[in-house]
Amino acid sequence: MSIVGLLLLGKVLEPLWGAKELLKFIFIVNLSTSACVFVTTIVLYYITQEETYLYTPVSGFYGVLSGLLVGIKQILPDQELNLFVLKISAKWIPSIVAFTSVVVSFFVKESISYLPIILFGIYMSWIYLRYFQRSLEVGLKGDPSDEFSFSSFFPVFLRPVLDPIASIFHKLFCGRSAKPEGTGQTLDGSQFPGLGSIEANRRRERGQRALEQRLAEKPAAVRNTEGTPPPKQQLEDAEDDASDEV
Repeated sequence: MSIVGLLLLGKVLEPLWGAKELLKFIFIVNLSTSACVFVTTIVLYYITQEETYLYTPVSGFYGVLSGLLVGIKQILPDQELNLFVLKISAKWIPSIVAFTSVVVSFFVKESISYLPIILFGIYMSWIYLRYFQRSLEVGLKGDPSDEFSFSSFFPVFLRPVLDPIASIFHKLFCGRSAKPEGTGQTLDGSQFPGLGSIEANRRRERGQRALEQRLAEKPAAVRNTEGTPPPKQQLEDAEDDASDEV
């Protein structure tokens, strides 16, 4: 499942990020997720004195897969995906995965060990993409758009409650004023009104172009497999047939 998920999601993100950035993202998310899970188990042990927190195996690649879903949310938020009989926008997929994991953990005891990996994978990948991923187009770090804020993972009626909490982490990572890439600082969308929306639109346009290009390559591959010559070759064959008749 991990290999299939990596191939499917990486096929969408790799043309936009590049192989180097994709590998860097996987390494950072996997390392930070593992570190957070380790610290959480130690803290829970000291609080509860339950040794199960120390000896329960907690591992897996699900944190990276969840993080890749966050990347899809950032690049193709309005892309509709068919899930059985439902059409769901890609921007809600990480939230659905997190909610489903929490619900399943109440009924299936074995799934509890995967829950912290999935949740931390979503959160740490969002932190990296929100504040640290370098954008070569604008020469700044992060994605300050409102469409990729922390509260965008939740329904609209919960956002007024979550925004004050999220502002604490925003001040932590973006407390100082934004500067160009040479200073290595993070972009604060409030410093440049409208720049966050412009960057978000650029990401969506790049993602949409890559998706359309990939979809356009499929008919061409099928046509070549069936032995149908391309249009230029068909035109040349028609001209040869006409000259033979003359």
